[in-house]
Amino acid sequence: MKRQELLVAALENGTVIDHIPSNKLFEVVNLLHLEQMKTSITVGYNLKSKKMGYKSIIKIADKFFSDEELNQLAVISPNVTLCLIRDYEVVEKREVALPHELKGIVKCANPKCITNNEPMKTLFHVVDGKPATLRCHYCNMEVELDHVKLV
Repeated sequence: MKRQELLVAALENGTVIDHIPSNKLFEVVNLLHLEQMKTSITVGYNLKSKKMGYKSIIKIADKFFSDEELNQLAVISPNVTLCLIRDYEVVEKREVALPHELKGIVKCANPKCITNNEPMKTLFHVVDGKPATLRCHYCNMEVELDHVKLV
C-alpha cells in the first residue's frame, strides 16, 4: 500500500490557521483580505480530520494577525487553531476564542439602534450558550452568532 502525504513547503515565518470548518473557508479568506496579500498563501480545502471529519487550513507566509483581526475571525469561525511560526518552528499555538465583548466588529440588526443612526462603534456582549448569542450594548437586541453581519 502506498502512503500518501500532502506536500506543502514549510513555512519559515507566518501564521497557520487550522481547523477551519470547510463551509467557512471562503468567508475567512474574504474577511482576512487574503486576495490582497503579496506573500505566499497555501489553502487546503476539505482535508480529512480526525477531530472534525473534514476541515480547511490556511498557511500565510510573513503575516501575523492583530487582536482585532483575530476577534473578527472568532466571529466567523470560533475555535480555529492558530499557529505562529518563526524560523520554521511553532512558537505559539492557541485556539481562537470569542472574546467577551466585540467592539466595532458586528453590525446591529435593529434599524432603530443608535449605532445605525449615529457615527459610533457598535458594542456587543457575548451571551454564553449554544449557539453563542450576541447582545447589543445599546438596544439589547440579541442575535445568534451564525446570523451576524460584520461591520
